[in-house]
Amino acid sequence: MTAPVFATLGCRLNAYETEAMKELAAAAGLENAVIVNTCAVTAEALRKARQEIRRLRRDHPDATLIVTGCAAQTEPETFAAMPEVSRVIGNSEKMQAATWAAMTAPGLTGDTLRVQVDDIMSVRETAGHLIDGFGRHRAYVQVQNGCDHRCTFCIIPFGRGNSRSVPAGVVVDQIRRLVDKGFNEVVLTGVDLTGWGADLPAQPRLGDLVLRILRLVPDLPRLRISSIDPIEADGALMQAIATEPRLMPHLHLSLQAGDDMILKRMKRRHLRDDAIAFCEKARRLRPDIVFGADIIAGFPTETEQMFENSLKLLDDCGLTFLHVFPFSPRKGTPAARMPQLRGPEIRDRAARLRAAGDARLSRHLAEQSGMTHHVLMEGPRMGRTEQFAEAVFDTDQPEGRIIVADITGTRGQQLVARVRAA
Repeated sequence: MTAPVFATLGCRLNAYETEAMKELAAAAGLENAVIVNTCAVTAEALRKARQEIRRLRRDHPDATLIVTGCAAQTEPETFAAMPEVSRVIGNSEKMQAATWAAMTAPGLTGDTLRVQVDDIMSVRETAGHLIDGFGRHRAYVQVQNGCDHRCTFCIIPFGRGNSRSVPAGVVVDQIRRLVDKGFNEVVLTGVDLTGWGADLPAQPRLGDLVLRILRLVPDLPRLRISSIDPIEADGALMQAIATEPRLMPHLHLSLQAGDDMILKRMKRRHLRDDAIAFCEKARRLRPDIVFGADIIAGFPTETEQMFENSLKLLDDCGLTFLHVFPFSPRKGTPAARMPQLRGPEIRDRAARLRAAGDARLSRHLAEQSGMTHHVLMEGPRMGRTEQFAEAVFDTDQPEGRIIVADITGTRGQQLVARVRAA
């Protein structure tokens, strides 16, 4: 018998939850199993999930093959119909010890547990599966799950459920343990991170959590927050950006488009000028801050002029790191019923956005030459600056350490760094 094999597709939160599932499966004594943690964000993600399932079945013909994750939650019937699949479990079920214990219980074979996918909207808790130490060089801490918003293109709320928050005290205790283990950087993650706290007593905001962590864990060198919705950035978060040097000056923004009509059709909560105003304000408070963003290319009804507004947003917001998503209709979403653009047009616009993003990143990196950065080493010769740019060294450095380095130039889309002389 062999230990379970895990395959993770999609977001960092999925990777986090895979680590939790490894602990649950080990505690249950599960053996000779393959677990695929799927993503549902695009039609391409579904295609990749099916492809990965078929590949893993070929590689492990005698194993129990379990499919879970967002795609399993939103389309359980799709995976249950695949002959390669033994069992399908939902996003809530995958985090429950009882689910894994039942898989090893005597007498529960065949179709007894083939599909276990309940109503994700009824889930109210998210703190039960917290683990310590996910990540080799920085630690990722899930503080929130689910989303209360219903953007017209997005299937994720139906895979993750409504927004649930981990209480601040639980988060702080976990981060203390991570610092004690030697982690120099912690990243707060969630599905809708700026939704943190709305379901907790007194309804604290994300900024309150950030300030509390930095106050109560003084030995934590670096704190990051993952993707946020800028329209929901609260006053305490802006205060932290302005006054807390241990909060890293890099924010990834959920923008999605730069045209007001498309933003309205997406059912976003901000307009173009709101995004620009946020970036300008944050940059005034923290001049060294940089921004990444998600942009969707080819949303239904998008004209060339509307697309140009998204393209111009890169300069108007001063974006540095761009994640481009060619629009992909998801069954069950309002956007899937809107007039669609042709595939070649969508791909062309995505390519133009990526090219513009690459140019902006190259410009940012070139501006770093001659500067000094504190680099968290992710490998012997590669690490990340405070702004999350990759920096490479010509000699080995201790992994997980923060190195003071002078930037001497660029190599492709990386900075060339040299350890600063003592």
